[in-house]
Amino acid sequence: MYFSANLKFLRNKLGITQTDLAGQLGINRSTLNNYENKLAEPPLELMMRFADFFGVALDSFLRVNFETASPNQLKSILEGSDAFVKGRALRVVATTVGNDNVDNIELVEAKAQAGYLSGFADPEFIEQLPIFRLPFLSTQKKYRTFQIVGDSMLPIPPGSWITAEYLDDWTTIKSGDAAVILTVDDGLTFKIVENHIEKKGLLHLISLNPLYKPYWIKVSSVREIWRFALYISPFLPSGEVDNEQIFREIQELKVEVKDIRRSIGS
Repeated sequence: MYFSANLKFLRNKLGITQTDLAGQLGINRSTLNNYENKLAEPPLELMMRFADFFGVALDSFLRVNFETASPNQLKSILEGSDAFVKGRALRVVATTVGNDNVDNIELVEAKAQAGYLSGFADPEFIEQLPIFRLPFLSTQKKYRTFQIVGDSMLPIPPGSWITAEYLDDWTTIKSGDAAVILTVDDGLTFKIVENHIEKKGLLHLISLNPLYKPYWIKVSSVREIWRFALYISPFLPSGEVDNEQIFREIQELKVEVKDIRRSIGS
């Protein structure tokens, strides 16, 4: 947990003295000094007040080392707010940086996805992932690549690699965008998104494969959103007609025709 180090870092970064900060929060300067030097640990309620004062999500305050953050990460830290409800600036993403101070692209293989939900904010977990670069992508954005499983996004074949851009403000995702979404219930999923965060606090997730029904998720269950940038696949999209899909669509059409006839007859 990085709370003590981050508290001292942010206070110094913003040029606030211990006396001034302690006065703002109604505690003694000596108490604040103890918190910064790990001689004491504040109660949860006070941790939340510190996070609110600096405008940083508490989860980031606890789990992300601000001292080793890249310039883009620091920008997100200082502009952040609690996004578990509002979808804005959830956290500073854990990342790896090259010797040139540019973010790498980490590769999350299918076999690593089971541990990603618990390790996505853990720098040590992220550092164990394979890394690479794509020279045609912007160095001003953070990207990660995920291997998709299952056929819900056909004609994008299972096993393809989805490279996506990290979003710290989820309200900016546009309806119709594709995204890799990490939730506490389902882990990683790749879907087309309808954004209903502002009005309903929900996202509507849609598969490209019509055999899979759309469904709703609460934004409070989301932990990361990565907006689709490109995909790489060693497989050609299938050009075969799915007989099962055609059969289902015919059955649905028959039901609709019966309903129409019944309506006309009445």
